[in-house]
Amino acid sequence: MKFEFSKNELEEVHKTIGLTVKKYREKKGFSQLELSLEMGNKSVSLISAAELYTDGKHFNIEHLYKISKILDIDISVFFEDLRN
Repeated sequence: MKFEFSKNELEEVHKTIGLTVKKYREKKGFSQLELSLEMGNKSVSLISAAELYTDGKHFNIEHLYKISKILDIDISVFFEDLRN
């Protein structure tokens, strides 16, 4: 059986994860710049774009792993709102 995934469905996944990152980043008191620098980036462009899924920018698993370590949270929290 081959699963079909719509573009809209996958966009919603990325948007939900981005908003969850934003929620936990703010909860832990990190600015976008602080989190970005801790991840090894030189600007906020990735964080600001991926949190809002701007221009299709989204977090990959490496980003989420780093963010979870920096914010001291379990990586699974990024996926909790995706459970059906």
